[in-house]
Amino acid sequence: MPPDSTGLTNDFVESVKTTVTVSPAKPLPIVLGPLSMRDAYCGEKTDRNLVQTISSISKKSQMGNLFKLEVDDIKPCKDETLSGFVGSCDEMGSGFLDGDVDNSKFGVRGSLHFGSLTLKPDNIARIVPGRITVVRFLPCSDLRMVVVGNKFGNISFWNLDSKKEEDGDAAAAGIFLYRPHSGPISGILAQQYSLSKIFTSCYDGFIRLMDVEKNVFDLVYSTDDAIFSLFQRPDNVQSLYFGEGYGGFKIWDVRAGKSSSERVLHEHRINSIDFNSQNPNIMATSSTDGSACLWDLRSMAADKPKALKIVNHKRAVHSAYFSPSGSSLATTSFDNTVGAVSGANFEDTTMIFHDNRTGRWISSFRAIWGWDDSNIIIGNMKRGVDVISPALRSTIMTLQSPHMSAIPCRFHAHPYEVGMLAGATSGGQVYVWTRS
Repeated sequence: MPPDSTGLTNDFVESVKTTVTVSPAKPLPIVLGPLSMRDAYCGEKTDRNLVQTISSISKKSQMGNLFKLEVDDIKPCKDETLSGFVGSCDEMGSGFLDGDVDNSKFGVRGSLHFGSLTLKPDNIARIVPGRITVVRFLPCSDLRMVVVGNKFGNISFWNLDSKKEEDGDAAAAGIFLYRPHSGPISGILAQQYSLSKIFTSCYDGFIRLMDVEKNVFDLVYSTDDAIFSLFQRPDNVQSLYFGEGYGGFKIWDVRAGKSSSERVLHEHRINSIDFNSQNPNIMATSSTDGSACLWDLRSMAADKPKALKIVNHKRAVHSAYFSPSGSSLATTSFDNTVGAVSGANFEDTTMIFHDNRTGRWISSFRAIWGWDDSNIIIGNMKRGVDVISPALRSTIMTLQSPHMSAIPCRFHAHPYEVGMLAGATSGGQVYVWTRS
């Protein structure tokens, strides 16, 4: 079954509402203020089903958060599942990651044999036109929903639990396409206990908040510079951390509506930002200047901030992500290596060969971790998914399927369902692998 058999049709670009076009030849007018979801919606039929679904799930998540606060005085062992956390109780060494953190905010963990993953035809769909730049699962255990952003400024939702229709109706198939931005999407953020509020960032210099309950893409922040990356600390949902312009880093206080901190951390754009699960004060950044850096937010000087650790590559570094336990870091570079950094103070660095030369028409590869610290996941140029073992310093297996007709470039591992992996392509397709 080809990817276009479910989802957007090939002539979808021509069939959308004239007020919001996804064609790069007709750019969306920049709206310096709130943009209603109705005006941003590109579908022919109503998006009421998406609004109702997300609102309902969000209310359940909020009730779960209230229950969690009531039992917050109970201190379970880390390997108990009272707060939804499963996995090992590995302790960190006596390095700068020491800290006492509620790990339930970081999703589930668990070991997985990747050979058990399969790709079913029903879990393939083209959900946006053009190249996908960001793919995320909504952080929810009660709903299987993928959110993606593309190079044209579209945000699309795909509810995998929706019934598949034979008439090609995208909304009936659970696909809902919006265009709140006018350039490539650089970040999508959704928090477990506030699923109805989703932050998006873009090269157009805008950060918007999609508020499903208010039916609006509100404008949170705007700048003349491109925003290349966006992230939040899981222990601080009131602040946004993003890379702006050439090496700029900013912390934005959402509640106060102003910047609380500005720094220049790199000589070129910051491609990714991530926080350590063991100590969220420790941040990782990757940059086109050829480096990935670790920072301590508590001791970043305003003038010349000094990194705790610098991992140097020979070419641009497009990602640097912490492992689920926080004890390791994976970097991805155009120099055809995946870096694996570990040790109590991240003093051990191993460079593992991997062909990352995607060219100009395919989104750069960004290696991510699975559901434990054993494996790193990254796409390959042969339409497969490579699984790299940091311990063995090599690719140990490749996920392949006859249903894959394009190169998967960007990935996300479902934070609450071990074995559910989403891969996105430069043709707008999403492939979701699941356990057989």
